[in-house]
Amino acid sequence: MAAFLSTSLAMVSCSLFSYDRPGDEVKSDETGRLSLCFNREEVIQTKAINETVDTNSFILTVTDQSGKIIYDGAFGDSPETFNLPAGSYTVSAVSCKFNTPAFASPQYGDEQCVVVPPGQEIGVRLRCVLKNCGIRLHVDSDFLTNYPKSFFYVVSDAGRLLYSYTQKNVAYFKPGKISVQLSDSQSSQTLLTRTLASGDILSLKINVSSAAGSRESGVRIAVDTSKNWISESYTIGGSNGASSGGSSGGGSEQVLSIAQVKEADEGETVWVSGYIVGGDLTQSNASFSPPFSSSTNLVLGPRSSSSTRSSCLAVSLPKGDIRDALNLVDNPDLLGKAVELCGEVSHSYFGMEGLKNVSDFRIK
Repeated sequence: MAAFLSTSLAMVSCSLFSYDRPGDEVKSDETGRLSLCFNREEVIQTKAINETVDTNSFILTVTDQSGKIIYDGAFGDSPETFNLPAGSYTVSAVSCKFNTPAFASPQYGDEQCVVVPPGQEIGVRLRCVLKNCGIRLHVDSDFLTNYPKSFFYVVSDAGRLLYSYTQKNVAYFKPGKISVQLSDSQSSQTLLTRTLASGDILSLKINVSSAAGSRESGVRIAVDTSKNWISESYTIGGSNGASSGGSSGGGSEQVLSIAQVKEADEGETVWVSGYIVGGDLTQSNASFSPPFSSSTNLVLGPRSSSSTRSSCLAVSLPKGDIRDALNLVDNPDLLGKAVELCGEVSHSYFGMEGLKNVSDFRIK
């Protein structure tokens, strides 16, 4: 499978909450229901950066057509249902606030306008992709020998960052022109300037020209499902130019959302990501609060506060190490924890969509 998801964004049912206009009793035929979900596959953990995204920490904002804020807070704190007066609303979600250049600060998000009809429910799918861009430098060891008193700045209109030789994180900027400057105590020169769009990450290897002649610079483009990784070489004292290009996919196995698992084929082996939210399954019920009495199953939810069977996945825990490690009877502290499970899709387990024959797991 193509790419490895961490707690990234899947078909997570976003909760709704009640809203009444002050001093006005809202009749049922004047209200509608708004449901939100995230596309989990858009935000992934990559081999190159090892970053994770927690859906519960996303900043969710809902405003009406006059600009009045209906909800502004963490996605994980939002209630499960919310009834709204019929009308137009703006829904936005971002993984973090981002205004000035900063290291290790990817911002994922989306914003959509929606009309809530009276007496009906409307669903909105937020496609949260990388909104800012970034650059990472890989400085050749020869640089320190040839330029012992020099250093690098990465510069944009919004500010600049000093990029140390040992820095491993990506420097994030708002989309636009990004320059790399070589500086010392007396002067500064711009090595290159690139225009980066949302989702672009420029991985720049900086070499130093050798006596035998400069090394040939090369350009290749690697694209995954969440970022446009651009790899490039720059040789100080050499001839720099684009010589060739190409693209390839990256990542390891794909991890599905709970909603995606529900649409998968019966018996298909998949990885699924979610939160342990309950257990003690029966044909018509599930428990979402401790204490728990059954160690043979658990309930996997799209968010840590999920409390409805219809939005969750029933998981059968096979006897052995996996059951010992994951059951809520012996491990009550796992309630609300994010996990990834590998198992076989079952469209009928305790009357729910489910996962059987779990063969592997990762606790996040």
